[in-house]
Amino acid sequence: MWFWRRMLRIPWTAKKTNEEVLNETETARSLINRIRKRQATFVGHIMRRDGLENLLTTGKLEGGRGKGRQREKMLDGLTSWMKAVQHEEYSRLKT
Repeated sequence: MWFWRRMLRIPWTAKKTNEEVLNETETARSLINRIRKRQATFVGHIMRRDGLENLLTTGKLEGGRGKGRQREKMLDGLTSWMKAVQHEEYSRLKT
C-alpha cells in the first residue's frame, strides 16, 4: 500500500485508510483473492482423498471436545468467502 501512497503523495500524517487509498486509485485487493482461490483448489484436492488430511480439513476427528473457543475449520473460512464472492457477483449482475 505504501507505493500507492508514495505515488499519490499522501503524507503519513494524513489519516487515510487503505480502503480510501484503493478507492482513489480505483484498484482492488488482489492478493487475498489469489490466496483464497489457491486454498479452494487445495481443499478440492484434499477432499477427493481419504486420509489424515481429509479428516483434519473437515474437522471430524474422534475424541472429546477441547476447552475454550471452538477452532475455525479451514472449510468454514473458505465457504464464508465463497458465499461473499457469490453475493457480490449476484448484486453486480442484478444492477
